[in-house]
Amino acid sequence: MPERAVSATPDVSVVVAVYNTMPYLTECLNSLVGQSIGRKRLEIVAVDDGSTDDSGRELDRFAALYPDTVKVIHQANSGGPAAPSNRALEVATGRYVYFIGSDDHLGEKALERMVACADKHGSDVVVGKMVGTNGRYVHQALFKKSDPDVSLYDSALPFTLANTKLFRRELVERHKLRFPEDMPVGSDQPFTIEACVRARRISVVADYTCYYAVKRGDASNITYRADHLARLRCAAQIMDFTAGLIEPGPRLDAVLLRHFTWELSKLVQDDFPALDRQVQREICAGIGRLADAYFTDGIRDALDVRRRVRICLAQAGAVDALCEAITSETTGEGPSLLMEDGRVHVRYPGFRAAWPGLPDRCYEVFQDNVAGQLARGTELLDSAWEQHGERITYRASVRVPVTGDIGGAGITLRLTQGALPKSADKAGGRPLPTGARLADPVGEITREPAADGRGTVVDARIPLARRTAKLGVRVYLDIAGSTYEIPVPGKDKPMPLARLWGGSDAPYRASAVVNGKGRVVVSTAQLYPPLTTRVRTVLASSQKRVLTPRVRAALARRLKRLRAVGLRPTGAKKPNGSKRK
Repeated sequence: MPERAVSATPDVSVVVAVYNTMPYLTECLNSLVGQSIGRKRLEIVAVDDGSTDDSGRELDRFAALYPDTVKVIHQANSGGPAAPSNRALEVATGRYVYFIGSDDHLGEKALERMVACADKHGSDVVVGKMVGTNGRYVHQALFKKSDPDVSLYDSALPFTLANTKLFRRELVERHKLRFPEDMPVGSDQPFTIEACVRARRISVVADYTCYYAVKRGDASNITYRADHLARLRCAAQIMDFTAGLIEPGPRLDAVLLRHFTWELSKLVQDDFPALDRQVQREICAGIGRLADAYFTDGIRDALDVRRRVRICLAQAGAVDALCEAITSETTGEGPSLLMEDGRVHVRYPGFRAAWPGLPDRCYEVFQDNVAGQLARGTELLDSAWEQHGERITYRASVRVPVTGDIGGAGITLRLTQGALPKSADKAGGRPLPTGARLADPVGEITREPAADGRGTVVDARIPLARRTAKLGVRVYLDIAGSTYEIPVPGKDKPMPLARLWGGSDAPYRASAVVNGKGRVVVSTAQLYPPLTTRVRTVLASSQKRVLTPRVRAALARRLKRLRAVGLRPTGAKKPNGSKRK
């Protein structure tokens, strides 16, 4: 490939705002000077924001090693990444500018790939694929495929608003884009949002991992340090800024949905009930102001029911009900689901209560994944074997957290072969994939309201087939257009003793156990394998170990005689002192 002509203007200026990020800074800088784009096409502008560790000295070391590539500026601490990023923009000269966290690092071809994409498609913004390391979460929906032209309003881009992107510097300077220096966290969002609003084209490079976002071992990244009220103030500033850029309507909703889903919802998570009462009130008041201004019907209905209820309770100032709604999911079985007139509601605190008087729609299930709610409220009440002659039935009584018109839920209990995917582990269940079909249920099933009125008891009698299998005991429910598969939990529950069945000629053993994930599994297996099967097994194993020719020949003759007399597996007698034929 011919070498690109070198221009006096670098292709890309990489901005690194630095504050106390050793030893991560070294890997960051090494990943930059080692970029495949080449140092002649690259400019690194690093601003030390008053570091008190060795970060400043490490920057100076790299500047001495690569004087034509690395520029270092030292300044007093400003309290956040905005001021050093703005300082770097004043001296950047590249056609494009790229921002990287000083504790993160790039893939070797990252800049080359993103600059090539921008040049090919005329992109003003290019988003390279990002992944998290050391437990750092990075939203992945935007990176399903490369795309030369994505929109801020109908893609997952609003959930990827960090400034770790390639921006055309002419766009940045034409619109005088800078970072607000009064925001301790989230100062990159106003910059990124406005750049995406102003951009002629936004592209995604998803076929190469460009960026590795690192969560420090001590979780000291600035995002993880900020307190609740600081994050609330920054979220409000971002949302108000965005509303000043985009007219009210579906486009604004598409962007602000992210902030109700993440920034505001994270303020009312599991740690909220333990906060000081005054802090709780201030958080609810802040969320209430933003909800009054921007919580449209479109955003409300797009939120999952769990987040929606918490935002609505905060908006109403119902601090006690909000605390109860949160703790109801962290302790005990959680709220039940009410099926009524074709609709499904989760009965969180405040549902149909005079105070706070929220509409039912706040509690309604739309396209939500409610596997977690269903799993938390599913309980094994009793299980046993019922044996009639050579037949055996597994009987189980299971409570599920569904009330109301339960006939529409199609609740069944089944013995299902095959493990659930690992993706179902966190919630404790899953909605079945679209188009998945279940066979007709086997056995007898009855459903009755639970005595406390907060659930339904499902009684099932399922006959076992003569086969060797491991079968998960699972509940299936049709909820709001989805069929949910919920494994029945059995931890700390008594299991029936193993039972022999199937007759003396071909006995089977049935057992019910709790597996390593706390789920009930029924196993069936033939107790004594047929004699012919055992002979074949020995013959097969002889291929793997040394048997004398005499032994191998004797085994072969025995199998031949069995075939000649037509001996069937059922002819084997259970050893009770007598010999087998």
